[in-house]
Amino acid sequence: MEQKRLIELRKKISEKRPSFRRVESWRYVRVKDSWRKARGIDSRTRIKSKSGVKSPSIGYRGPKKVRGLHPSGYEEVRVHSINDLIDLNNKKHAIKVSSKLGAKKRISVVDYAQSRGFKVLNLGISQRELDSLEAVLESSIDDIEDDDLLEEED
Repeated sequence: MEQKRLIELRKKISEKRPSFRRVESWRYVRVKDSWRKARGIDSRTRIKSKSGVKSPSIGYRGPKKVRGLHPSGYEEVRVHSINDLIDLNNKKHAIKVSSKLGAKKRISVVDYAQSRGFKVLNLGISQRELDSLEAVLESSIDDIEDDDLLEEED
């Protein structure tokens, strides 16, 4: 409950966080947009005056307890093989299957992770789509079995 509240707070803080731009990057093409600390002796940004550009400071950070967590509240862990899942806790960790894995190995890792109760963050399709797909497959299997039974009786 506490963690959920902190994640919502982090979301609100990040919505208010300005996009930090390099001073006068909007003015000159040669000055790129990526942030650099203002170092000029008369710089309004360095002095942190109201007219200057907002610069990063500690006040823009999110709550420490939820820093670095996935929005779902789990800690993200990249997995390359089934052996990587042995030391993990399914209540605390959510897994991301490495993009370097092929289809065959990926399927085995995802099946093993789901059987142990892990949340897989990059399945490629949503859980709702997966459930509906399983329901369709089960219904088609049931239809096939009923048709086979009818043919055998004749």
